[in-house]
Amino acid sequence: MGGFRKAKPEQAFIKEAIYGASGSGKTFTSLLIGEGLAKITGKRIAFIDTERGSDFYSQAVKERKIHPEAFDFDALYTRSLSESLEAVKDIDLKTHGVIIVDSITHLWETAKNSFDGKMTKAGTLPFHAWGKIKKPYKEFINMLISMPCHVIICGRQGNDFAEDEETGELKCTGHKMKAEGETPYEPHILIRLESIKGKNVDSYPIAHIEKDRTGILAGMAIEYPDFDNLIKPLLPILGHKQAMIESEEETASHDAEKNTEEDIKKEAKSFELLEHFESRFKLANDREEAEAIAKEITPDVKKQMTIKDVATLKEIYLETIKRKELKAKK
Repeated sequence: MGGFRKAKPEQAFIKEAIYGASGSGKTFTSLLIGEGLAKITGKRIAFIDTERGSDFYSQAVKERKIHPEAFDFDALYTRSLSESLEAVKDIDLKTHGVIIVDSITHLWETAKNSFDGKMTKAGTLPFHAWGKIKKPYKEFINMLISMPCHVIICGRQGNDFAEDEETGELKCTGHKMKAEGETPYEPHILIRLESIKGKNVDSYPIAHIEKDRTGILAGMAIEYPDFDNLIKPLLPILGHKQAMIESEEETASHDAEKNTEEDIKKEAKSFELLEHFESRFKLANDREEAEAIAKEITPDVKKQMTIKDVATLKEIYLETIKRKELKAKK
């Protein structure tokens, strides 16, 4: 049943997006987080790897200062959006409790490159192509956000540009994830990773929390991000049920069904009103009586009728007036 109900905490899993420049530590950080989540769920990590970036982390490297041991995960090596979508649809959630996508940037590029039609004169995708391009991509993102498992989405960093009001020149105003524009807004937590380099010290990663719907980490800058400082603080507020989000296709189907029902009701009401006024026009004794009936057909009445029936009713009225005028002349 629709309508408002008392709000309940129905987020049982971490849904997080991480982006950053090359070398900022996206893959390593996502595996640190994924490993911690896998341990508490007692399940495995499913890693969609679009750039073979996880290869060195699947083996032990004693020279690695942090986590020299090999990470244990299952990988799918692909840049195919359709293959990634099918793999997520078929995933066994009894086995896998964490999904890592690295990187979503490549999957979005694949979605755009799937268009094989005619480009614009400027070499860009035509407006009409975007709906078809975005459909499987949005289905993929929606599925990840709704699934009863933990999800980490990694993406490359791009720059935001804006026109300078004084000079008219474009200048960089900030950073963004290189993906479809709505992607960063979907997960509950958005992190920008940065590698800080200083004099006489080794570089180190820092996580800028750009969005946190829990409010626990909001606005923080966390050095050496890992499972303990990024995820552990959030675990106590996770619920026991994962809310499902309807896909655009499902929502459109429900809306279309509702619209069809309303259209059927309107057509029935419209036909009823048409018959009502038509019979009254036929019984009108003279033009004055017909005009009085016509005044009852107010804008509110017309809103309850179809355009076709309103036009038919107008023709009936005009014919009635014409007939009454001929009768009066005789």
